[in-house]
Amino acid sequence: MSVDVIVVGLGFGADFAPIYQAHPDVGRVAVVDADPARTAAVADRLGIGERFATLDDALAAPGWDAVHLLTPVRFHADQVRQVLKSGRHCASAVPMATTLEDLDALIAAQEDAQRNYMMMETAVYSREFFHAKQLLDSGRLGRLSYFKGDHLQNLDGFPEYWRGYPPMHYVTHALSPALALANTRVESVRCLGSSRLTPDHIGVAGDGFGTEAALFQLAGDDALVANVTMSFFQLGRSYLEGFSVYGDEGALEWPQLEGGPMKEFALQPLAEGRRGRAVSEVDVRPPGAPELLPEALRPFTDGGHGGSHPHLVHEFVSSIVEGRKPRVDARTAATWTAPGICAHQSALQGGAEIQVPDYGAR
Repeated sequence: MSVDVIVVGLGFGADFAPIYQAHPDVGRVAVVDADPARTAAVADRLGIGERFATLDDALAAPGWDAVHLLTPVRFHADQVRQVLKSGRHCASAVPMATTLEDLDALIAAQEDAQRNYMMMETAVYSREFFHAKQLLDSGRLGRLSYFKGDHLQNLDGFPEYWRGYPPMHYVTHALSPALALANTRVESVRCLGSSRLTPDHIGVAGDGFGTEAALFQLAGDDALVANVTMSFFQLGRSYLEGFSVYGDEGALEWPQLEGGPMKEFALQPLAEGRRGRAVSEVDVRPPGAPELLPEALRPFTDGGHGGSHPHLVHEFVSSIVEGRKPRVDARTAATWTAPGICAHQSALQGGAEIQVPDYGAR
């Protein structure tokens, strides 16, 4: 089976189009962007002949199997429904949606359409996540005990639709590694907002806080907590986006400065007469798990976002070819997205505990 794919949104999508072109199970690739000049530039550079001016035009064309949406967040919910209703498989950038009602609607749309939906969550296909999973599976972390996530990014100068955007609505990069490693969901959340937005930062996306910090209580008997800080405005700090995972025998920490090595820790046996166990620490730069990919996609693991892009493309395409659910299907995507929606609600309510819906995914 050969899958024909339409890539929509060439700001971020320009990184994905050549990966689809290289995938052995992909036939044709087409591109769509609201900016005709960008469409022409990207398509010409990649040698893509089939181009559409709008998503409507693309969906009206016969013979395409799947659509990958890399459009602004505010369009995701409506466009995913539109793609699924057209009978195509659909992938979208994060987040899946920004309201609980839309999460429910998208799950229903996917189940009605009987087509695949995949949220393209980069964090759980990154080289760093693969390394954390290897440490956990090998027993080197021991029993999971705590998670930490951060996404600190200044959005000044970004397009107007980002002004006022609630940081927790974009929580999946910082939270999903914890949920995937622990194979669980968030049960409840308490979140506080910090630094009320100044008038120049209030915009179409909302009126809230520059920074939001949350404690997510994970479901299960181990009383696991994920501590996540999200900030998009009014924080004088360089970009940081990553996760740290702690067990009772070891840990893996994200570097404080982007591009630096991760730190891997291991508790040593308690020495006689010593207070506290010694801890060894080493710098690690995990590989991009190229062995999990078709040979044609392996060179792309050297790219950004932890080398996740080829893994995302391969999982989406493979799920279609193999007739199975993708790893981050509609219910899993909702499970990873809803906690951020509830966290922002908690922040607006001064830190009230909010119960997070159970979408039946692990």
